[in-house]
Amino acid sequence: MQENVAVVTGGTGGLGRALIPYLIRRDFRVAATYLKPEEASKLEEELDLDEDRLMLRRCDCTDLEAVEEVMTDVVETFGTINVVAALVGGWAGGRDLAETSRVRFERMIDLNLRATFNALRTAIPHMRDAEWGRIIAIGSRAASDNPAGQAVFNASKAAVASLVQSLAGELDDTNITANVLVPAVIDTPATRSALPFADYMDWPKPSEIAVVLDFLLSPASEVINGAQIPVFGKA
Repeated sequence: MQENVAVVTGGTGGLGRALIPYLIRRDFRVAATYLKPEEASKLEEELDLDEDRLMLRRCDCTDLEAVEEVMTDVVETFGTINVVAALVGGWAGGRDLAETSRVRFERMIDLNLRATFNALRTAIPHMRDAEWGRIIAIGSRAASDNPAGQAVFNASKAAVASLVQSLAGELDDTNITANVLVPAVIDTPATRSALPFADYMDWPKPSEIAVVLDFLLSPASEVINGAQIPVFGKA
């Protein structure tokens, strides 16, 4: 496979840190965004890669102009963008709809829908110039199960799925595919902290989900487009 470039938003999170080594093994050059400098330093130590293989950029992915700057920087430095893994997202705790503040509502929309939109909106023009591309975003089983007490989170993830599936149709005339990975709960430190009394033994681990991501972001996945891929584990 020719040398290719992947952008991983939220690359220093649990899922990003599990995915990036797979991309490196496929000879990708990788650009990853982060917010916390200590997480970026940890990733650099874990991978021990030269700057021509790994680019780390601090970026608030809810800011369209900031994401656009990162994508432009990636193309100017690495020459192209073939893969986008839009991994930024979050859960701000459960609240009944009548108790959900505007701040909490906007936070869920920003983290899940806006951050995904920003990554895809700014990357697609560059990806169309490449010979092939792969897009993956993160949905949630809650978007279809609609558990009570977290309506805004459920709605924001349903919007992500709709956004990406619509995009898949727009890209029918290209060699770019767009799919949504749908976890139940991912076993990360942040999730354990948010749900301290949950039984996490059956939650899928980032390393297990990264195997699925690795395939979806590879040339071999060309027949999968506009799909929602469940990765529930036993949760």
